[in-house]
Amino acid sequence: MDGNGRWATRRGLPRVTGHHEGVKAARAIVRAAGAAGVSYLTLYAFSTENWSRPEEEVSTLMRLLEDSVSRELPELMARNVRLRVIGRPGGVPAGVRRGIDRVVKATRDNTGLTLLMAFNYGGRDELLDAFRALARRVADGRLDPEAVTEADVAGALYTEGVPDPDLLVRTSGEMRISNFLLWQIAYTELWVTPTLWPDFGPADFYRALVGFQRRTRRFGGV
Repeated sequence: MDGNGRWATRRGLPRVTGHHEGVKAARAIVRAAGAAGVSYLTLYAFSTENWSRPEEEVSTLMRLLEDSVSRELPELMARNVRLRVIGRPGGVPAGVRRGIDRVVKATRDNTGLTLLMAFNYGGRDELLDAFRALARRVADGRLDPEAVTEADVAGALYTEGVPDPDLLVRTSGEMRISNFLLWQIAYTELWVTPTLWPDFGPADFYRALVGFQRRTRRFGGV
C-alpha cells in the first residue's frame, strides 16, 4: 500500500493526511475482497524499515494503526472477517500490540475472509526467524537436516497454514518487492499500477483481479 505520503504532498497536505486516507482505502479494499470471494488478503501496513522514518511520523502511524484496527472491529465481525498479524511483535509499543491482539482474539473464530496485516514485518526477518526455528529443531535432534523440505520451511514462516499468494498488487508504480513475502511470492503474479494507494479503489482492485484471471500460469512448465 504505497503512496500515502506522496498523495498528501502533491496536495500540499501533511503526510499524516495521506495515511488517514490510506486507511479509508484499506477499508474499501477489504470490503471488495470479501465481496469478490477472496479467501486471503494481506496488507503491508508497516515494515521493519519504516522505523527509520521521522519519529513524529512513526508515532502518528502507530496511533493510527491502533485506533483504526480497534475502530474496524464491529465491521470485521459483521463481515465475518478474521484478522491475523504477521511480523515481529518485539519493538512494537505495548499499547499498540494490546489493541491489535484484542481484535485478533475477537475475530479468531470468524470464517470469512482472512485479513493478514503485515506489521513490523520484513521478508528477510521472517526467513531468519524460520531458519533459526528449524536450526533449533535440528540441534534438539527433532529434525534431520538432510530431510528438511519446503513444507518444513513454509511451516516455520509467519504465514504458517496460509497458501502462497496468487496476486501481488503494488501501487504508486514502484517496481520492486520491498522485502515482502520473499519465500511465498516465488510464483505470484505481479500487478503494478501508478495509482497511489489513497486513490486505489474497488474498481482498481477488480481490474487487477480480471487481469490476473486472463493470465496463464505455468509455474516453470510449458
